[in-house]
Amino acid sequence: MKKLLLIASVFIYSASFSQGAKQIFESPNLKSVVYNAKKVAILPFNVSISYKKMPKGMSLDQIKDNEKAESIQMQQGMYTYLLRKLDNYSVSFQEVDRTNSLLKKNGVFDNLDDVLSDSLCKILGVDAIIKSSWTYAKTGSEAGAIASALLLGVSKGTGSGQLVMQINSAKDGETVWRMSKEMTESAFSSANALMEQMMRKVGRVFPFEK
Repeated sequence: MKKLLLIASVFIYSASFSQGAKQIFESPNLKSVVYNAKKVAILPFNVSISYKKMPKGMSLDQIKDNEKAESIQMQQGMYTYLLRKLDNYSVSFQEVDRTNSLLKKNGVFDNLDDVLSDSLCKILGVDAIIKSSWTYAKTGSEAGAIASALLLGVSKGTGSGQLVMQINSAKDGETVWRMSKEMTESAFSSANALMEQMMRKVGRVFPFEK
């Protein structure tokens, strides 16, 4: 019984991802941007959540609220991860509170996709920005996944998603680096746990790593 509870505990508080396809684009100007950049800002994530079967009692407005909350949580999660490993990078990263405050002050926080990347860099006073999107489709039930962990000792994915991350320079807004990766999520993964697992995968190819 104790073994089953331990399995369930580990499962509930962890996130695991499959080795999905990874695609990477690098501009010929990437090395120049990386060499000259001093400060980089992390934008709020563009999060999209969908369900194969809408949970009972959940509305579309609630899903939108969840997307907005996760957008900031993932942004903060990425900043925390990068801050912990700051000695590994050739740039510093702007505090997300400052980033979001400047975006709101300039009236662009809620319509980032409508603003040119070089304009965003100017607003934020940085040399480059990191723009990311997380599209997540929930396909299985958490109850079924937890049952699998208890009975079989294996984690069963509850959904699949795609992470797209790109770096745009302040000079002309050019996309100098872009990565797309497919992932599978286990039950009860927090936004911070998601970001931790994502950045471990991204870290191997992240351009600002020394």
